[in-house]
Order: sequence, then C-alpha cells, then structure tokens
Amino acid sequence: MSRPTVLFVCVHNAGRSQMAAGWLQHLAGDRVEVLSAGSAPAETINPVAVEAMAEVGVDITAATPKVLTDAAVQESDVVVTMGCGDACPFYPGKRYEDWKLDDPAGQGIDAVRPIRDEIKRRVEELIASLA
Repeated sequence: MSRPTVLFVCVHNAGRSQMAAGWLQHLAGDRVEVLSAGSAPAETINPVAVEAMAEVGVDITAATPKVLTDAAVQESDVVVTMGCGDACPFYPGKRYEDWKLDDPAGQGIDAVRPIRDEIKRRVEELIASLA
C-alpha cells in the first residue's frame, strides 16, 4: 500500500496546521506524506508556534505558509481542517476531520503550549487510525 497523504488546513497556515504537520512528520516519519496549507496564508509562520514546537524537539523553522489548492485536497487521503469553514473544498471519497482548536495567533507561549499538546494527542490518534 502506498503511504497515505494527510493535508492540514487552517486559515493562515502559520500556527495550528504547521504544528500538526510538524508533529505528524516527527511521529510518523516516512510512513505518511504530510501537507499543510491555508485558505488565506500568512506571510510567515507564527514565531510562538515555532518556539512551542522547539521546546519539545520538533523543528518547524523551515515551514512556510502555502495557499490551499484543489490539487492538494485531491491528492490527499485525509483532510484535517482547523477552523477554515467554507473555504475548504470538499471532495466525495476523502476522509475529513475538523479539529476545533484555539487559534495561537497573537497568543503568548503559555497559551500556545496546551494547543501544541492537544494537537500532538490528536495526531497520535490520527496515526493509529491510519495504521
């Protein structure tokens, strides 16, 4: 079986979706293809998200916000949305999950740590469901 592709989508592709992509890459390695995108991507990744992930040994400094394309959705097996609402295209036959998570934008490190940890928990569940 080919590796499953997981796409994480949020509005700015600067915080939640980048942390989720970082966790999945870190925990699943080469077993999963990881994509992330935003419906209205920011210019840069959230520095507090980078700091929160660095605290747990996951480096997302090279990540850059990318615009969500239909092609990215079509090539994905699982699409995880994080508050992007109607901006996320829907294709029949794809597995969709909507993760309700606080937005780390504008938050300090103390507020971002629990978001990071909740994302890790959900990514672990996702990996188990793909196995």
